[in-house]
Amino acid sequence: MNKKIKNIVFLVISLFVLNYINQSFYKRFDLTEDQRYTLSNTTTSILAKVNKPLFITVYLEGDFPSEFKRLQVETRQYLEELAAENNNIKIHFENPDNQREDLIKKGMMPSQLTVEEDGKLSEAIIFPWAEVNFEEKTQIVSLLPTAIVASQEEQLQKAVENLEYSFSNAIHTITRKNKKSIAVLTGNGQMQDIYMYSFLSELAKKYKLAKFTLDSVTKNPKQTLQDLTFLDLAIIAKPTQKFTEKEKFTLDQFITNGGKTLWMLDNVQADQDSLLASGKMLAYPRDLNLTDLLFSYGVRLNTSLVKDLYAAQISLATGRVGNQTQYQNLDWFYHPLVGGNPNHPITKNTAPIRLQFTNQIDTLKNDILKIPLLMSSPLTQKIGTPTIIELQSITEEPQEKDYVSGNQLLGVLLEGDFKSAYKNRVKPFETNLFKENVKNNKMIVIADGDVGKNQILKGKPTDLNRDKWTGQTFGNKDFLINAVDYLLDDTGLINLRNKTLKINILDKQKAYKERTFWQFINVALPLILLFSFGFVFNYLRKRNYS
Repeated sequence: MNKKIKNIVFLVISLFVLNYINQSFYKRFDLTEDQRYTLSNTTTSILAKVNKPLFITVYLEGDFPSEFKRLQVETRQYLEELAAENNNIKIHFENPDNQREDLIKKGMMPSQLTVEEDGKLSEAIIFPWAEVNFEEKTQIVSLLPTAIVASQEEQLQKAVENLEYSFSNAIHTITRKNKKSIAVLTGNGQMQDIYMYSFLSELAKKYKLAKFTLDSVTKNPKQTLQDLTFLDLAIIAKPTQKFTEKEKFTLDQFITNGGKTLWMLDNVQADQDSLLASGKMLAYPRDLNLTDLLFSYGVRLNTSLVKDLYAAQISLATGRVGNQTQYQNLDWFYHPLVGGNPNHPITKNTAPIRLQFTNQIDTLKNDILKIPLLMSSPLTQKIGTPTIIELQSITEEPQEKDYVSGNQLLGVLLEGDFKSAYKNRVKPFETNLFKENVKNNKMIVIADGDVGKNQILKGKPTDLNRDKWTGQTFGNKDFLINAVDYLLDDTGLINLRNKTLKINILDKQKAYKERTFWQFINVALPLILLFSFGFVFNYLRKRNYS
């Protein structure tokens, strides 16, 4: 009896010890081939800073296509990894059906999907969004990429690949205390704020924005340079007036003091609004006096325009029926739709970017690394300037033999050690901030000032990613936001966009063709096997015991 009691006591104690170990040590094992549920070091470092409850509400709940059930499962499993890493993270899945209008007001636009089941097509509407709340701040997360894809299966693949970046970026944005600062340069005829509202308002959610005029360099150049060097990045958006030597020197020293720059430049004077108003215009080179500055960094913007057969459309009046003006959307080859570098985090999974009257970029040999970001299609034609552009040319049938200039570089990332353009030159003014070079700096040059220009509708700015006339959607805003994130990223966060996963997708057509066979395998065959087993078992039993 004593031995039994000892065994029971030992068993109880062992159970308590095992339970204690189970509660004290927690480990999840990722057995997937591509390690999709293993959090990156960047994500774990972001989660480590979440010291208060952070709530994530996902609106992928309810009845929707099976492919997006997969997205729901993948999202839930990924968020469970976040919650396992930090117990301050609380997850909730919610059905959006009773709050659709409220979600749309918050910027969560629904997606309309074409669903194929049993060989029949139907429409479904889902809200592929999540909402992150921390303290008094809210951040929305899109669970579907904006890239143009061939199928819903490919869209699902890109969505799952983007989960870690999307949530890590939102959590990082909403929890960080100190925001980096961006100077939006003015004073050289740059675009008005209303035309950059869509882009800048999105940036303002993550960074501090400040208008900074270079005009003051005339009166107090030293103070202007000192003020500018306190900022982290400068955006130079479509200047139309010449830069003075003092202004160029100020920008040069901002760069050699570690400042990042995003250049959006038109090297040719050509404006779409002027063309639509008069039917024709003169396109001619624009002298911004920046050639030598950019040349020293290893790039040169040419003054020829690039036409591309893969182009965006413009809406033109083509006649009248009764009192109604008839409009038609026509390809306008002066507005190339350019693809992004699929292997770089800035442009991976982004929709094509619309450029307007863009110029070609040459890269020069030096020690700075040049990474192509935006490339035209191979079917391009270079038009020298000055030249007359007539709107009626849109009706002319393009000849493929004229579009043989090949891929043209239209946007480039520069990384490396930058040398001052004034290293061996007379300085426009003296300053104790002068540096001859800087290590590991970055800049982006885009040969189109309108890449960040949104349209105006009834006096209000529209979304940069959408054309108000044709309804076409583009990736301009996503590209520019990614570009700024990359230039200012010091956590490696943007590199999460390069994550690649392999999602095994059901072949619907094959499944539909072979459905009878698989229904037999899954339903009838188990019953046949069970019946056969019972028959054989009874037969053997009777033979052995009768």
